Amino acid sequence: MEYKIIQIDDQTWRIEEAGVRFFLLTGSREALLVDSGMEVRNAREIAQTLTGLPLRLLNTHADMDHTGSNGEFETAYMHPAECYNYYKGKDSRRQITPVWEGDVLDLGERPLEVISLPGHTPGSIALLDRKRRVLISGDPVQDGEIFMFGPQREAHAYQYSLEKLERMADRFDTIYPSHGHFPIAPSQIRALHEGMERVLNGEIEPEKVECFGTMVNRYDVGVASFLMDAE
Repeated sequence: MEYKIIQIDDQTWRIEEAGVRFFLLTGSREALLVDSGMEVRNAREIAQTLTGLPLRLLNTHADMDHTGSNGEFETAYMHPAECYNYYKGKDSRRQITPVWEGDVLDLGERPLEVISLPGHTPGSIALLDRKRRVLISGDPVQDGEIFMFGPQREAHAYQYSLEKLERMADRFDTIYPSHGHFPIAPSQIRALHEGMERVLNGEIEPEKVECFGTMVNRYDVGVASFLMDAE
C-alpha cells in the first residue's frame, strides 16, 4: 500500500494514503497516532520509524477508513458512542479506552483536549492541540465530501457540533482535517454551518449519485459537499 509521510513540525507528521490522512503527534514523554489509516495495516510500524517514544492510538471515530491498523494495538482511545460502529461486524474482543468531552491527553508538555462532535457519527471527536492552537478535526470539518448518509448520521446533531466549534474558534488558528485540502482555516466551520442550514431548509437541489453501491443525495454547498440519504 502506497502512503506518504509529510513532516509538519518537529513533533507532528501527517501520513497520506488513499484519500485519507492520519497523524502522529509526539510530546516529551509519549506519542499518539490520531487514527490508523484505511488500507495500511502497519500504522504502528510507520510511526515507530519516526519516534521511539511509547505509542498510543486514538480514533476520531470508527469508520473503516480511520481504523485500518487498529489490530496492531491492544486498545484505542475512542468515544463510547462509537462502540456500535466499531464492533458491528468486527472482532468484539477489541478493546477501547473511553474518552469524553473535556478529557485531556498530555503527551508531555503537549496537552490535547477531546472535543465531542456528534453528527457525522455519534461519537466523532476532535482534538485541540492547545499550545499549537491547532484543531485536529477528523471528518466533520473539511472541504471534501462529508458522509451524512446511513445509520447513525444526523444532520441536526452535526449543526449543533458546528455551532459549538464556532463558539470555540478563538482557541485555534488552523485546522488539520482527515480529508480534503490541508490545512484549512477556521472560517470553514461557519461556511459548513451555513451550507448545511441551506440544505435543511430545502434551498439546494441535490444531485443523485452512487456511493459504495448506495444511491445518495449530493448537496454541493460550495465549500464542501454533503452526501445524504436519498428520499
